[in-house]
Amino acid sequence: MENICVAAVQMVSSDSVAENLANAHRLLQQAAGRGAQLVLLPENFAHLSDRGSFTAAETFAGNTKATKGEQPIQHAMQRWSAELGIWIAAGALPLLDRPDGTLVDGRRSRSAFLLYDDRGTLQARYDKMHLFDVDVADAAGRYRESASIEPGEQPVTAPSLWADLGLSICFDLRFPELYRELAEKGAEILMVPAAFTHTTGQAHWMTLLRARAIENGCFVIAANQGGQHSEKRRTWGHSVIIDPWGKILAEADEGEGIITATLEADKLSRVRQAMPLLSMRRL
Repeated sequence: MENICVAAVQMVSSDSVAENLANAHRLLQQAAGRGAQLVLLPENFAHLSDRGSFTAAETFAGNTKATKGEQPIQHAMQRWSAELGIWIAAGALPLLDRPDGTLVDGRRSRSAFLLYDDRGTLQARYDKMHLFDVDVADAAGRYRESASIEPGEQPVTAPSLWADLGLSICFDLRFPELYRELAEKGAEILMVPAAFTHTTGQAHWMTLLRARAIENGCFVIAANQGGQHSEKRRTWGHSVIIDPWGKILAEADEGEGIITATLEADKLSRVRQAMPLLSMRRL
């Protein structure tokens, strides 16, 4: 690993794709201006609606083989990463195809994390494996992502210029076995774009993130949605960057914003040498 300046973008996305993309562009520009080399956008950054998970028809996400006019969100990420000279981790957007190119059945899509390098080249794709099918004591009450999203099957790590990245999305955070596999596959930075509800975030968000950092000896970058999206939808915010010892390097509050931190390679090596958890496992 090499030292890297990273940023997490916190948004309060709406059901307007155009408005959300304009806000994302502005925040990415600010992050680049602060020296960030790798920037993480939150889950559902381009579209968040009370009607459940966004559909490809609503967001014009298209698929990975579509032309530029058919997938303006992907094209924007490609263009902005090259223009700003940064790696953009596009938290999650809906795609009609699977990684193998086959189309998703029925009226569902895949929730995909797309990683673009500073030339606008797609370097990795991860499809959300664990879907948010739960009941929550909030205004929405019931969430069923599986009604509109088909789950992914494969954990994904991706090399970058600075470190190996482990990709995940939101509800994945509650499944530690996924992050252990990412760490065993070489991940040094775990990335968590999310839209954690205010209720579940207040109770569990920071505890889960610090645990994933500590138990795997990894940096964690978590970009959350953070505010009141509608009468029924409020997210927790508190995007955060955490070091392998569990120390919080930067944290947002609620509302739109950016946090940045420099991840030091020496810190990672010292923690892993002092506490080599990955090599000490008995199960």
